[in-house]
Amino acid sequence: MILQKLFGFDTKTMKVKTEIIAGITTFLAMAYILAVNPEIFTALEKFGMPTNSVFTATALSAIVGTLVMSVYAKKPFALAPGMGLNAFFVYTVCLGMGHSWQFAVTAVFLEGILFVILTLTNVRTIIVDAIPLSLRNSISAGIGLFIALIGLKNGSIIVANDTTFITLGDIFHGPALLAVIGLAVTSVLLVLKVPGNILIGIIATALIGMIPVWQITDAATGEVMRGALTTFDGVVRTPPSIAPIFCKFQWRDVLSLDMLIVVFTFLFIDLFDTIGTIIGVSQKAGESDANGHIKNIGKAFMADSIGTIASACFGTSTVAVYVESAAGVGAGGRSGLTSFTTACCFAISLLFAPIFLGIPSSATTAALVIVGLMMLDSIKKLDLNDFSESIPSFLTIILMPFAYSISDGILIGMISYVVINALCGKFKKISPTMWILAALFIAKYLFL
Repeated sequence: MILQKLFGFDTKTMKVKTEIIAGITTFLAMAYILAVNPEIFTALEKFGMPTNSVFTATALSAIVGTLVMSVYAKKPFALAPGMGLNAFFVYTVCLGMGHSWQFAVTAVFLEGILFVILTLTNVRTIIVDAIPLSLRNSISAGIGLFIALIGLKNGSIIVANDTTFITLGDIFHGPALLAVIGLAVTSVLLVLKVPGNILIGIIATALIGMIPVWQITDAATGEVMRGALTTFDGVVRTPPSIAPIFCKFQWRDVLSLDMLIVVFTFLFIDLFDTIGTIIGVSQKAGESDANGHIKNIGKAFMADSIGTIASACFGTSTVAVYVESAAGVGAGGRSGLTSFTTACCFAISLLFAPIFLGIPSSATTAALVIVGLMMLDSIKKLDLNDFSESIPSFLTIILMPFAYSISDGILIGMISYVVINALCGKFKKISPTMWILAALFIAKYLFL
């Protein structure tokens, strides 16, 4: 069957309808990147990097990376320019270090090349296999809490607070109320086992948001008014050209120390964000064996590598596997057909951007919260009575949401695993690769 050959679709255990719904669900959960990424890059518009072109580059890099994931790796994971990586590109490399955006996209391109080399030499797979099973199980749970926090934050259910850092938002008004309604609707659909419950929940919440009765606070004046939270600025729009930013590399500084530092930092962040996401979502999808090994993980890494090279050519920041892929997995996605559907949605979004960008973040809150709950299932595999395993695992889990970073959770978890077991004389539990990684991670926090 052609679907099996192209996407690894198993006719015995999978349904085309479910895979398509899962792919759309993933897209809707991560479509915010089409608005957020260009917004971050507006700071560089005065330096000749058009924000509209970044929108098109964002969609194109997501399409390329996700297509490679669907056809080559045959995994239900979607890729797009990574959050955090885009901020590092704009605010650290360009505005902080004073380099041009051409310098930054060159660094992204070189990082992609290095990723390909690491993947072909199997170094990435060796790193994944070196992570203890307890940490791999905790990564899944940590990502669950992390994406749940993202959902609550995007829906304004959780907001910033000067005294307590975060606090409960105004859940009886505005976006937070819509998010709460969406969570209730989606929860009921889930309990009733309605097929496509997460996607139906997103659509229903967006439609409810079109009713012009919501309290909206004007960010500039602070004025409270009533209106719709779901709005559409037109229907069809021709995609902006990427000509101003396409393949604008700056090779003269390629051997500089700054280039080395920037490339290494991009590489480091992307490597462990991607590893953490792939491990966590793969476990949720049931694609890891009893020892936590993931089939064809090298191909998934290659898709990330190729997507990163493409993103540099298109003129934007590094792509990464998105944790929101867990929304599609939670909706039943298991094959490359899921990610292929997501890639098609990104392609459609180029023409119908006003419609896709009109879905408010409140409408995707429920999807991220519920999938976060589903990913906590891996906690059951942890031996909480073995503190040499459970303490590093717990640190991994809690630091992902609290530090707002998948990679920091993994790094601290691995460092603590080595330190605790070494001080307790349990040297046999620590592989040579873990010793090396722990040393590199400690150096990272000390010097970078």
